[in-house]
Amino acid sequence: MHHTNHFYGHAHIFARYCGLDRRRPPRINGYLQHGWNALDGFGPRERYVPATPKFVWTDTMRRRGWARGRRDYYPIGAPWLYLTQMEPPAVPEPEREGTIWYPFHGWERQHVDGDHQRLIDEIREVERGPVTVCLYWLEFGEPKIRGVYEDAGFRVISHGVRGWMKKGTDPLFPHRQLAELRRHRRVASNRLSTAVFHGIAAGCEPAVYGDPMVLAEEDPMHGGVARVRRLWPELHGAEVDLVTARQIAAEELGVRYRVSPEEIRTVFGWSGETNDL
Repeated sequence: MHHTNHFYGHAHIFARYCGLDRRRPPRINGYLQHGWNALDGFGPRERYVPATPKFVWTDTMRRRGWARGRRDYYPIGAPWLYLTQMEPPAVPEPEREGTIWYPFHGWERQHVDGDHQRLIDEIREVERGPVTVCLYWLEFGEPKIRGVYEDAGFRVISHGVRGWMKKGTDPLFPHRQLAELRRHRRVASNRLSTAVFHGIAAGCEPAVYGDPMVLAEEDPMHGGVARVRRLWPELHGAEVDLVTARQIAAEELGVRYRVSPEEIRTVFGWSGETNDL
């Protein structure tokens, strides 16, 4: 199984959905889209084994991939949709409070350059109520970065480590994120991102504002911030229409493309796996 299929515990979510051992998900015959982007769901320079399935969230991702000469796409919806289906909110749902803010982050091979203090000033100017800042594990592990937000009086957290080369994967990452999103009224970031769409699906009011920061050696194939703002202007700003945001999130997460456990078993190559229930 390609190691990125373990990112954020996604393989574990699907194993649970199919009634298999979530602690040891079987090998997936293909590549899982692990995050939202404005391309085809994968990195612009990714290389794939020919004729290997690519499991994406929406048909839009498939069409973008085809336009680039790639094939073998299967829209199945985002892993997040399957998790929220298996983990319904409490009834009645506790009253939400404050904002969870996701600063744009880098990853193991690319770091972000930006003025965190400037971003803090913008957050203070906009938000009313308590603010939780969720940092990616790399930034959370940097005392200087984490300390700037802590000194500002914000609650600072991290959902955990996504893993790399099948090591260090925290399968509870998405569960922590879901719990945090459901306790907040708003979700915000300085770039439209996976976390924003997850937040909308979890019932949060979204916002995208502030200095978008710069990713080191950012690939221009995505079109950058300008393209994202041009394609999704309705989701940018300190206040966003919630009805419109929910409609867009449902489309981008692939609500209409969700499939049954039996179908997942078939396309993932899990048909012969033993049910642990």
